[in-house]
Amino acid sequence: MNLLKLSWKYLTHKPLTTGLNVLLLALGLAIITVLLLVQHQFEKKMTQDAAGIDLVVGAKGSPLQLILSSVYHVDFPTGNIPMDEAIRLSRNRLVKQTIPLALGDNYQGYRIVGTNHDYLELYQADFSSGNAWNEPFEVVLGATVAEKSGMKLGDTFSSSHGISEGSHDHEEHAFKVVGILEPKGNVLDRLVLTSIESVWYTHDEEDEESEEQSEDHHERFHHEVTKTGFPQTDEDREVTSLLIQYRSPMAAVQLPRMINSNTSMQAASPSFEISRLFELLGIGVKILEGLAYVLIAISGLGIFIALYNSLKERRYNLAVLRAIGASRFDLLLLILLEGISLTFLGSVLGIVLGHGFLSVLASQNETGVGAGLEAWIFLPAELWIVIYALFVGLLASLIPAWSAYRTSIADQLTRK
Repeated sequence: MNLLKLSWKYLTHKPLTTGLNVLLLALGLAIITVLLLVQHQFEKKMTQDAAGIDLVVGAKGSPLQLILSSVYHVDFPTGNIPMDEAIRLSRNRLVKQTIPLALGDNYQGYRIVGTNHDYLELYQADFSSGNAWNEPFEVVLGATVAEKSGMKLGDTFSSSHGISEGSHDHEEHAFKVVGILEPKGNVLDRLVLTSIESVWYTHDEEDEESEEQSEDHHERFHHEVTKTGFPQTDEDREVTSLLIQYRSPMAAVQLPRMINSNTSMQAASPSFEISRLFELLGIGVKILEGLAYVLIAISGLGIFIALYNSLKERRYNLAVLRAIGASRFDLLLLILLEGISLTFLGSVLGIVLGHGFLSVLASQNETGVGAGLEAWIFLPAELWIVIYALFVGLLASLIPAWSAYRTSIADQLTRK
């Protein structure tokens, strides 16, 4: 007697009831799957993108906004800071390295970041083709930008004002692609990198002698930077923010306080602000987890009711099975298999739904931090989802299975 085949026949006998129970369970498990995937990858990406950055310095405002805009490039900058203050800070004895950033433009929603070559070294960037910029308006594309835009070495494009797609274009200055980075799975993948001077020159006021001004830009561009990592300029310029590495542990105590108290700038620690962000998001995650477990509990109750009601209708059939040779244990196992089969189907469907939803979410957010989320990776924790679902099915089947075990052949056959 094939109990597994027999249990499947019983389940498909009422497809609507079976489908509803499977769907309820799948929805709850899908939510848990998405939360697992997002939490795992989000924390990993956040830690990876902030590696090597001890402090971020920018204009006064929200510290969290400063971190999100300068490290993860998912928020609006808090403003600009004077170049002379930035250089003065970089010469502080507590500072080991300073990497300046200049933001303000985008290409098809991907941010154009003006910086120096130290930024590439910070993330250990490798080139799939080309090399780093050496002239004004030369750019290096992140792997995702190159893939989505279809641009190759030698292609040119115009940037758009602002950090979100849809603003007016700077048609006076065309950027030229000179390098494309290997995919790293970090923030570089979705950035367009160039020199700080390129960002400055793009925003200089245009006049009738735009060609002469362009030539002047090339003459003024310096291939060498000062020992502080900043481009040489005699003009009153600004940068958006600074990424700082400490020279010693003492800097973590003294430097942020000194900057916040004695300068017009603010300092924010990536590790501290991201920890605070996770605490804020934790409330929403707990609510979603609670909703998922409620759905799973409702599903378990539905499986129990379905099996119990089905058992009442099938007592005569079960008695016949006993009469033709099935043991009490066979009937017990038959009902347990029905519950376990239901929850196994629900767990598989839930995991697939969770991955599918995350895939759609990532595809709809190509320029933000969600673009780096991988939908079709499977975590060891997902095995516990299946085990948990099977446990729910087993628990929901125990009482109906015990009732089937106690079925009396004589009573059921005489009643019929």
